[in-house]
Amino acid sequence: MKACLFSGGKDSTLALHKASAEKSVELLITMLSQNDDSYMFHKANIGYTKLQAEAMGIEQKIFETKGEKEAELLDLEKALVENNVTELVTGATASEYQKSRIDQLCKAHGITHIAPLWHTDPLEELRELCESYDAIVTKVAAEGFDDSYLGARIDGSMVERLKLLNQKYGVNMLFEGGEAESFVLDAPMFKKRIEIKKAHKEWDGFVGLYVIDEAVLSAKQ
Repeated sequence: MKACLFSGGKDSTLALHKASAEKSVELLITMLSQNDDSYMFHKANIGYTKLQAEAMGIEQKIFETKGEKEAELLDLEKALVENNVTELVTGATASEYQKSRIDQLCKAHGITHIAPLWHTDPLEELRELCESYDAIVTKVAAEGFDDSYLGARIDGSMVERLKLLNQKYGVNMLFEGGEAESFVLDAPMFKKRIEIKKAHKEWDGFVGLYVIDEAVLSAKQ
């Protein structure tokens, strides 16, 4: 069983696309964390990954986790074993913490870990996203960000803003340090696109969320 650890963000979606070139991914595994600050898993708008799975026509299974540091890996391990996963695709780009733990987990169960974006050049990935994907920022949690980023599309203008944040504050442009999270509305593998009908922002002066209240699948233009 070839599966993808899928959060609905730019990295897991792009990794899924690249890893599907040789052999299709059969299952999306999504971890629903109770912890807003999980070390391993995204939480913002995770429920709407169901629309993404439907748009791609790939089976999805959602597993709950308390999101406790290290212990949350046991929940992922259970999901992998229960579904007889032999290959696991992840969107890891630079986080040694995340990749090393998934490497260990996969090694223990004879699973091949596929990380097509590992050590990718941030600007190259962002350019590919700008050209072929429609992705928005859904969470910010680092110095330099403000609420204007929430719900903003990852396009050429965003890339320039991220360059400045990287230069001034050392922000990882792909958000691998937990600086932000994203959500994909359209991608090459999507047969339909996601249309947000209603959403709102939550901002406390440092951490901000773009919360999708209502979304539907729409025909591609």
